[in-house]
Amino acid sequence: MISKAQKKQKIKYRIRKKVSGTSTRPRLSVFRSNKAIYCQLIDDKSGVTLAQARSTDVDSGATKMESAKNVGVLIAEKAKSIKIDSVVFDRNGYLYHGRVKSLADGAREGGLKF
Repeated sequence: MISKAQKKQKIKYRIRKKVSGTSTRPRLSVFRSNKAIYCQLIDDKSGVTLAQARSTDVDSGATKMESAKNVGVLIAEKAKSIKIDSVVFDRNGYLYHGRVKSLADGAREGGLKF
């Protein structure tokens, strides 16, 4: 019997097999916990994190969906400051709805192209 964690790991491996970031088009990786949401721009060729943003940096009074959108806008601003306008989205095994979708929409509003 495959556990829930093993199923999630298989999904993550399946996604990462197809998604890889470079210095000109980094990978936007999302991590979602029960309280916060985190994202980072990763250059997989050199193994370097170029920028990161988290909901604890943005605002504490907003709902989880609003703070996820604000994190998307914040990572887009940081990407623009290091002259990145296009990324590869890595949902990290999470379904593309809710807070993950809200973060992606915020990043698109901030000017990032997926």
